[in-house]
Order: sequence, then structure tokens, then C-alpha cells
Amino acid sequence: MTGFQDALPIFGDPDEAACPSGGPRQPSYLRDHRARLRDRFRTGGAAALPDYEMLELLLFRSIPRQDVKPLARALIDHFGDLNGVLSATPDRLGRIKGVGDAVITDLKLVEAATHRMARGRVMQRHVVSSWDALLDYCHTVMSHRDTEQFRILFLDTRNTLIADEAQASGTIDHVPVYPREVVKRALELNAASLILVHNHPSGDPTPSDADIAMTRQIAAAAETMRITVHDHLIIGKSRELSFRAEGLL
Repeated sequence: MTGFQDALPIFGDPDEAACPSGGPRQPSYLRDHRARLRDRFRTGGAAALPDYEMLELLLFRSIPRQDVKPLARALIDHFGDLNGVLSATPDRLGRIKGVGDAVITDLKLVEAATHRMARGRVMQRHVVSSWDALLDYCHTVMSHRDTEQFRILFLDTRNTLIADEAQASGTIDHVPVYPREVVKRALELNAASLILVHNHPSGDPTPSDADIAMTRQIAAAAETMRITVHDHLIIGKSRELSFRAEGLL
């Protein structure tokens, strides 16, 4: 991976950090540009900035004394938007010229914090009353993945979400799921019902024949243990599909 020099961690204010002995000073135009960008964010919030400038603000922390606008634009061009950048794997990020370990660490830290915040809005909450937050969480965690992932949301008898677990990951168009293992885990957690979730990296949430068959197998296996499968959600890039709403479950 090709890295910029003098990268600092996300914490603290690297723009104001002392330069190393003999090291280059940050040019005044960069200090002014960064100050203006921070002021716009403080005044107008995220709505005041396009994706590449939001990314610039993040990169200021990793690359304190160089112009990061070209790198921000390159990342947005390559991955499509800010979500795509944050969701990209470290390996894919490392292929972009100028991205080093500090940048990767800081971007993945922001992604992890975003996931944890979204998860916090739905855990231990009644699913019906927090349905929109649940969909937001699923999209945040899964919609930009480049391989399929299968998750299970475990609910108690009051339809409160008690656990959220990724059961399996697969290829771009397939993920192995075993009904017996799904039911076994539900029994271990004393779950009364389930919501199945998986993503389609293609962006189209239309279920395949294999998706439908797998869902019915899990529902049948769960029913023998008096566990209900409430729904199966397929997460696409910009929308989701509900098996329950489509009459498939």
C-alpha cells in the first residue's frame, strides 16, 4: 500500500500539532482551506457539504500536512459515494494510490462507529415500533457489501430484538445457510421468533428461487420448535424487499 507521510491518528488536532524537526510545515493555504471547511461543517452540518468534502474532513485527521482533496475525489470516484468508501474492505481501499494504513484505520473506525450507533437504535427495542430504524440499520451494515452476508435478528416473546448475528458470508451471489444451525442458535438464545436478512451485492433485492426455497426450509424447521419466522428481508443498494409483504412467507 502506498501511504502519505506524517499520518497521525484520528484523535487530537493534527493540523495544530508541532511539525517534526526538519519536517515540512503545512502551507497557509491548506490551513485556511481546512479552517473554512470545518467552519462550514460547524455552521451548516453535513447537509452543507458534498460527500467528497465530508471525506476531506475525515482525511484531515489521517494526513495532517498535505492536500487531501485529490485523494478524497479519487476515493469517491472509485467507490461511488461516502458510504461506498467507508464500506470498502481494507484490501480494496489499499489499492487506491495515497491510501495507507492510517487512512484505512480511520475510515474503518468511522464505519464501525456508524454501525454501532445504528445498532444501538434497534437493540432491546420493540421491532414493530422501531421498524424504520431497523431497516436503516440493515442498509447501513449490509447495502454496500460486495459479497453476500446472511444475518438473523432474534426476538423474544414480546417481539423485542435480543440479538443480531451474522451467520454466514459468501460470494457475490451466494451465501451458504443451514436451517438446522439457524434453529439451533435460536434455541440457545431462547428466541421466540426470527427475522432473516441478507443482501444482494448486485443492488437488486429481487429474490432468487434459491432464496425462496431456503426461506421456506428455515421457516419449516423453525416451526417444528414453535419458533416463528416473521420475515425475510433482502437488502439492495437503495431499497429492500420483504418476503412477508410480497406474500412469499
